[in-house]
Parts: sequence; C-alpha cells; structure tokens
Amino acid sequence: MANELNTLVLNLDSGGDVVIRLRPDLAPGHVARIKELVSEGFYDGVVFHRVIPGFMAQGGDPTGTGTGGSDKPDLQAEFSQAPHVRGAVSMARTNYPHSANSQFFIVFDDATFLDGQYTVWGEVTEGMEHVDALPTGEPPRNPGKIVKASLKP
Repeated sequence: MANELNTLVLNLDSGGDVVIRLRPDLAPGHVARIKELVSEGFYDGVVFHRVIPGFMAQGGDPTGTGTGGSDKPDLQAEFSQAPHVRGAVSMARTNYPHSANSQFFIVFDDATFLDGQYTVWGEVTEGMEHVDALPTGEPPRNPGKIVKASLKP
C-alpha cells in the first residue's frame, strides 16, 4: 500500500502542475480507470473543451468536442456525498448515470447541486491557480491543454 500511486499530476499549458489526490475510498472504479488511462498516455495533449467561470473546467475528450471518450466500456456510477466544492474532481457523463468514461471536470466554486449525481474521484491539493488560468468558453477559442498527466505516490 505504501507505494500505491494515489496522486495525479496534470501539467497544464496554462502555467504549471495541478496536483490531485485520488480518492479510491469514494470511487475505486473511477480511480482505477483514471490510473489506467494516465498510464497509457491517454490524457497527454488533451484539451479542456468546456471552461465556465464560476462553475468548472471540463476535459478528457480526445476529440476536444465534448462528445468523445476512450475505447473502454463506460463506468458504473459511484455517487457519494462528497461535495462538489472548489477543487473537487468529478467524472462527466451523459444524462444516463452509468455513462462516465474518460471526461472529467474540476470545480471552480460551490456546485453542491451536483452532489450525489456525479462521481467525485479526486481533489486538487496544489495548483488550482493553473486551472483558474485556463482559457474560458464552450469551447474556448484557444483551449488550454494537459501537456502531460502522470501518477506518483
């Protein structure tokens, strides 16, 4: 357990590293999927295609359109009472609860109206200012991107 990789680092082109503490205690299936995708380099070069000030920044779609995902099967929802507050990292999905795949979002401000409806799988512990610096829009004219995603203990 001591060498478990439970920290995700997203190096963003908006200025630096965003450090995310993974929460397998809340969403073991989602954390396993994130780790699998990161280890495959899936998120490297992927943009934040939807950035809404005061709400959230969404990325994880390799097409950059908000309609794509990985070739892996969709995940079963792992809803919890973890709050969607500043720095929460949660999985995006369609209207169907069990449709999360690779897209995720990072919350800018209180979005507790999402609690119990989306799977929280992490929380930003450092570098939230780099998320704040992402270009805004749906989609942004020049979207910010993940240069490199990596895992560390």
